[in-house]
Amino acid sequence: MLIRKAGLWFLIAIAAELAGIVVMSSWIGGGATFGLLLLGAVIGAWLLQSEGRKAWQEAGRLMREGQPPGHAVLNGLCVMAGGILLIVPGFLSDIVGLTLLLPFTRPLYRAWMFLWLERRFRSGSIRVFRGPFGR
Repeated sequence: MLIRKAGLWFLIAIAAELAGIVVMSSWIGGGATFGLLLLGAVIGAWLLQSEGRKAWQEAGRLMREGQPPGHAVLNGLCVMAGGILLIVPGFLSDIVGLTLLLPFTRPLYRAWMFLWLERRFRSGSIRVFRGPFGR
């Protein structure tokens, strides 16, 4: 059931992206639309690299200091998802990707992810097991 639901959302997202590209192309022309999509991909790759490095360095610093890196890891996941969404062609994914990468909108996504994970842990649908080398 979950796979069918995810597949349906994926198809809806593809249709919306294609519709957005067609509409934008009719407004500003095909070349300009292609240029904007290419610019979004380049900016996404650059932001993924630079912001991602910052987020993972922060997580490493917190772990070295003996503190839980929860928020830093969620920041890193937001940055990774945002960069990937900017690289994917389409204007809707670019908008969501950009908001995932911006430092002042990222906390909204991070809070949503934290609540989602907390509900999954509490319900038991996500469990954490120790690895073979755990104590």
